[in-house]
Amino acid sequence: MLNRSGSVKLLAVIAGIVILNIAVLSPGLLDVEIGGERAQETASGVTLLFISLLVVLYGSYTLLFKAPASKSARPLTSPDDYAALLQQYKNVKVLKNDVLLALDQLERMEKKRITLTRVLSERFDPLELSYRKFSSVIAEVEKLLYLNVRGILNKLSLFDASEFSLFANTRKPPPFSEKLIQQKTALYNDFFTSLKGYLGANEKILLKLDQLLLEISELDSMSYERIEEMPCMQELSALINQTKLYQ
Repeated sequence: MLNRSGSVKLLAVIAGIVILNIAVLSPGLLDVEIGGERAQETASGVTLLFISLLVVLYGSYTLLFKAPASKSARPLTSPDDYAALLQQYKNVKVLKNDVLLALDQLERMEKKRITLTRVLSERFDPLELSYRKFSSVIAEVEKLLYLNVRGILNKLSLFDASEFSLFANTRKPPPFSEKLIQQKTALYNDFFTSLKGYLGANEKILLKLDQLLLEISELDSMSYERIEEMPCMQELSALINQTKLYQ
């Protein structure tokens, strides 16, 4: 594929080589002359021309045809990073509802994190073990939600909408064997089942955080040990430990 952005750079390289050759091979400047009386001058001139040709050829390939080095993927460090990648798939018809739900889950997670942090600050001193226990569990559960979104993005990156539409078109049956159609359909069904699984897991996380918020809001005072016995805290801790087993 022609790299048009390199054309200007290549012209600059060629111009520089031409100027260099004119300066070196012009009579009376550096005493280098092809076909002159001294063989050393001729050899130097021919060598210069040969090297110039190699530079032009290499420059042409590098600047015009060689594919640019792929940039390393930007690490996902914030909800905005995840949302920006999800937005790329929002206009794919068969994916739109799932992508919109994933975006909504990211937004709700951020709101719940802010609300839980505020409520904890009102109920506990940030230096208390109770505060740190709640905060630690919330942070771990938030990581689980982002881990599920990362799984969704990995699946979406493998999805071929055009190929799916070819097999999903019920008006005009594709010219393939029934067995191949069934296998391909099963593959895409597995794809969407996996997406639904990630989205369902995130809904469960968001529900548990709502329950945790309710339990915290009803607390008067509680020791660190009793916090471990709270139903929602036990469920969240089990969810965290279960996920770690599969990482």
